[in-house]
Amino acid sequence: MTSDLSHSGSSFKWIYSLICLAVNGFLCLLFLPNQSSAEPFVPQWEDNSKETLLLVWVHPFGARINIPDCWERLGMRGCKVTDDRSRYTQADAVLIHHRDICCGGTHLPPKPRPPGQKWIWFNFESPTHAPQLWKYEGIYNLTLSYREDSDVALPYGCLIQNALVDKVPFGRYAVPLGGSSASRSDLHRPHLVAWVVSNWSESHARVAFYKLLKQFYFVDVFGAAGRPLSRDGTVIVDLIKQYRFYLAFENSQHTDYITEKLWNAVRGGAVPVVLGPSRKNYERFLPPEAFIHVDDFPTAQDLAQYLLKVKDSPSLIEKHLSWRKNYSLYISSWCTDHYCTACMAAKHRKGKVDVVRNLNEWFLS
Repeated sequence: MTSDLSHSGSSFKWIYSLICLAVNGFLCLLFLPNQSSAEPFVPQWEDNSKETLLLVWVHPFGARINIPDCWERLGMRGCKVTDDRSRYTQADAVLIHHRDICCGGTHLPPKPRPPGQKWIWFNFESPTHAPQLWKYEGIYNLTLSYREDSDVALPYGCLIQNALVDKVPFGRYAVPLGGSSASRSDLHRPHLVAWVVSNWSESHARVAFYKLLKQFYFVDVFGAAGRPLSRDGTVIVDLIKQYRFYLAFENSQHTDYITEKLWNAVRGGAVPVVLGPSRKNYERFLPPEAFIHVDDFPTAQDLAQYLLKVKDSPSLIEKHLSWRKNYSLYISSWCTDHYCTACMAAKHRKGKVDVVRNLNEWFLS
């Protein structure tokens, strides 16, 4: 639990995250206590109080985006987002991007903090790239990150069951994944394995594993250590569509740190070969047959042999692709959905006492 929340005299955690139905059956952006629920609840965005104002203190990495209209984007009433710092004293909540505060030269908002104003810790980097957390113990009220146990949790992407696409606010932005490709053109993709890597470091586990794998299986590498390629997501997905497998290797291995690398592979219709958190962790986000985990094999050679087996087997390709017919994919719009969801969280926690007391211990766990 990241924060101590007071509600009706008892302390429990509220979960806000992206609206999607993951394969384990949880609906995100649900306003639920931190306990199991047999039936998912889809919230209605009723405007039951005055407008809530969220101030974006600094846009991530200084790259300004257009301020979203949360009603137009997500059907959220009563949420207003601004980046005008002159409205600091009026803001109900302030969204503060960690990397810009710890390492980018941006200072925290000034004291005294307006009464009742919530500060929201905002971070989508892994713990490896989120330094100096210890400096900020006790100053934030809510957390917003990719982790499922954040106060406000938005994964990089998620699956929505096709039957529910029309029932959730984000559904109109989801892309159907289609059925099995084993009997159609994808069975005859011209290339086997691709890897797009923009951050190459000899210290990364993914680089070490790639060096082992390439001894037994040829990999087309693009980016920092291979052929030039634009980092534009559309370009990467179009490339992946030509390959049977895609190496969705994370730069560091941490709880729930599953980024666009996986979702690009899913969008491109390739079978993801993943290196990141545990298989069990990945299975909270997609079906077990939807990916191949490097930990499924004792050696890189064993993995290579399995990939060779799959490429020549329509039944194995079917196994890894047939799940797609039941799902659509939603990928969160960077900052736009984060800003609106943070505002909605602040709206629902208005008047409640929230303090993040264990930021460093929690995020490093």
